[in-house]
Amino acid sequence: MTLLSASAATDLFRRPPSRFVAVPGTGAEVAVRTVGSGPDVVLVHGWPVSGATFRQLLPLLAEHLTCHVVDLVGAGQSRFDRSVRVGLALHVSGVRAVLDDLGSDSVAVVGHDSGGLVARHAVADDPRLRALGLIDTEHTGRPAPLFRAVLAAGRLPGFGHALAWAALRPRVRRLPLVLGGAFRDDTLLGGEFEEFFLRPLHDDPDRQWAAGRLVASFDQGYLRDLESLHRRIAAPTQLVWGEHDPFLPVARARAMVATFPDARIHVVPGAKLFVHEEEPAQVAAALLPVLAPRAIRGAQ
Repeated sequence: MTLLSASAATDLFRRPPSRFVAVPGTGAEVAVRTVGSGPDVVLVHGWPVSGATFRQLLPLLAEHLTCHVVDLVGAGQSRFDRSVRVGLALHVSGVRAVLDDLGSDSVAVVGHDSGGLVARHAVADDPRLRALGLIDTEHTGRPAPLFRAVLAAGRLPGFGHALAWAALRPRVRRLPLVLGGAFRDDTLLGGEFEEFFLRPLHDDPDRQWAAGRLVASFDQGYLRDLESLHRRIAAPTQLVWGEHDPFLPVARARAMVATFPDARIHVVPGAKLFVHEEEPAQVAAALLPVLAPRAIRGAQ
């Protein structure tokens, strides 16, 4: 068992990563931080954040699991240049490269937001997959209106610059089309969230470019394939959802459960898109019985 304090977990993301994993054929490298002990789990962040989004969850998971937290190409401390074709295909390849690098025949994967979409495409049919955790991620069926609006905005010239401009303006970033649906308590858009995600987006032109490219190049075929993809994921799957997520509505998530061979959902009352940051204890309690069932039974 590894005891990791909340402050130590946060400080992990202020220091260099444990290692870099090359994404074959791209020249880019995913950053990986590893902490904890027990069965392996890979944590995949969404847009427009990095692996630091799991800093609140890590102390709760690392007691039972060896956690490998990635920074996908274009985010956090990943390595890339503008010759790299940032998009969903690149991220799927990045997650597969991390799984291969582990050299393990049993691994769980947790994805949040677009990281959950990427994770599902990366692990379908993979016999190494032990369990899957999905936190407020893309659902089957037509995207919800607010999500469609973000994709439409992302195709407009200058979207990345506009997003960076809004990132450090509290009144603007609280608007629904920006980050107004991220938290129940929108003061959480400041502090560490601003430090790890919004300031780098504002200050680093390359990360600003990468964030814009991911939305501009978003291939909705990855959404249309989800239902058939889910049928190929035999591992137990736990969905965890914020009750009031405006981008990825919980009603769509409930309907999606039946598309998996073995899935269930836990809904966190009052929470929104970043439920794992706002209510990490509830999210961990829902995930751990699926990610590390033996460890949890032994602790009871």
